[in-house]
Amino acid sequence: MDGEIFFRMRGIDKDYLLAGESVHVLKKINLDLAEGDYLSVLGPSGSGKSTLMNIIGCLDTPTAGEYILRGRAVEDLDEEELAALRNREIGFIFQNSQLLPRLTARKNVELPLIYAGVSPRERRKRAEAMLERVGLSDRMEHLPSQLSGGQQQRVAIARAMIGNPSILLADEPTGALDQKTGAQIMELFRELNQEHRTVIMITHDLNIARHARRVVHIIDGEITEGGLQDA
Repeated sequence: MDGEIFFRMRGIDKDYLLAGESVHVLKKINLDLAEGDYLSVLGPSGSGKSTLMNIIGCLDTPTAGEYILRGRAVEDLDEEELAALRNREIGFIFQNSQLLPRLTARKNVELPLIYAGVSPRERRKRAEAMLERVGLSDRMEHLPSQLSGGQQQRVAIARAMIGNPSILLADEPTGALDQKTGAQIMELFRELNQEHRTVIMITHDLNIARHARRVVHIIDGEITEGGLQDA
């Protein structure tokens, strides 16, 4: 860790009721994150990584334990406060880019700024700068259907970054891409991290996890941190 700690989890548990029985999905998760970290959460299907992602992204709250994000205790927040924290601190990137099909690349990137009340002129300026940053200066007015899968994912990354969040949270970001295009997206994440952006990547793919500077393994709701040779 090379920056200031702004993310801390201590003793995080998550239980769900399934057919009347309590299922213990996450078990005493302890995790710190510093500014500029690049972390992979590596685990197979059913390991708890999606549940952990939802808690990291303030989409869900833990059953027990403490999650501090930028000085706020997440488990104490109501839905409105969670939404505000999520919008301010987390930029989401999903396996499928989840672009709105009737909006151009630029207008898709502008969306978070509309919700933030930014003026149309400033939205356009910032969206164009972000699309240029991800190498799409010549595709700004294209619809998603006119873009390749890799280009769509770049638009999604630009949209996630537009509000300058504390964390870029990527859920299987190359899962829908071919190997060559996936490698290009991983190179973009590396460049963004070199600019001191904090990245958390959720993946089941060892080769994708290798791109991060830190790796957390999650198995049966428990995490360990260490070398990839044991994955």
